[in-house]
Amino acid sequence: MKLHGRAFVDGEVREGVTVELEGARIAAVRVGEPAPAGAQRIAGVLAPGFVDLHVHGGAGADFMDGTVEAARRVCAFHARHGTVALAATTLSASRAEITAAVAAAAAVARDPRPGESRIVGIHLEGPYLNPAKAGAQDPAALREVDRAEVEEWLAAAGDLPVAMTVAPEVLGVLELIAALADRVTLSLGHTEADEELASRALAAGARRFTHLWNAMPPLHHRRPGAVGTALASADATLELIADGLHVHPLLLAATARMAPQRVALITDAMRAAGMPDGRYTLARLEVDVREGTARLPGGTLAGSLLTMGAAVRTMVCEAGLALAEVLPLASEVPAHALALAAKGRIAAGADADLVELDDDLRAARVWIGGRAG
Repeated sequence: MKLHGRAFVDGEVREGVTVELEGARIAAVRVGEPAPAGAQRIAGVLAPGFVDLHVHGGAGADFMDGTVEAARRVCAFHARHGTVALAATTLSASRAEITAAVAAAAAVARDPRPGESRIVGIHLEGPYLNPAKAGAQDPAALREVDRAEVEEWLAAAGDLPVAMTVAPEVLGVLELIAALADRVTLSLGHTEADEELASRALAAGARRFTHLWNAMPPLHHRRPGAVGTALASADATLELIADGLHVHPLLLAATARMAPQRVALITDAMRAAGMPDGRYTLARLEVDVREGTARLPGGTLAGSLLTMGAAVRTMVCEAGLALAEVLPLASEVPAHALALAAKGRIAAGADADLVELDDDLRAARVWIGGRAG
């Protein structure tokens, strides 16, 4: 199959690009040539398929439902909006509930179906978090480190890479980071850590910050805290919820420009993504969804209703970045964070995971493994 038109290649949106697919791979990319005979025309812009490091649910389902059916529903929903690969993300809950969620996601990862985003990792968000920064995590489920349950979750994940969000001030977390840094990507979040403690966590082996700016103290010029530590880091990946609600568009733009090779757009989507207004659940917590926002009854934001396509639109239309600046944040950077060298770019030898964006930057067509969804 050959596709021809505008495409994001080598850091630029280029005209006259031919992308040749052979099976699940990109066989060749040629720039500046007329459309080959029989090529399918790209009416918008062809981009690398999106990769989401942090997503809980969508279309009424949540990975914490702990069933294969729910996991497939989430993957099918996000695939329609351009996500080709994702890390199935859990919430703070009981040991058994998290194990069931991880096992179901791993089962779907072993048996992917057409039209579904590929599950390429597990993200354990909690339960070793600071109750003062619980956000929409169930405070009753937060606890000190238990290595036995962590090993159970890692076993349930099988061969999938695992990330884990932790608060370094929780008893046992610094030791957990040091012990697991070569097996797990430790991410700092839901934390009140100051800059000294956050730096100690990075030195121990942490490599990511979970939804930067949210569920952590605000940046202060004399108390930089976790946010300042993240921005000053040379290599930590910075998750960013780009819905214009969790982080002001001005700071979305500033963060992306300060760390363009390190910012990974995420959805942090919960089950109400793609659903009508109403009352939903996030683990054991009730969430009210109204006018594009999900909140706990007390007003705290409770995940998002985002898709990765909508995150890209926010960064372009509200934060004011150029599309060429934004696309790597939704593809190449998160793919790199998951060590997926064949995803996140349009190049010969890369996976044939692509999304065609229309003039409104909405997913018009999606290819996963070379197959159109």
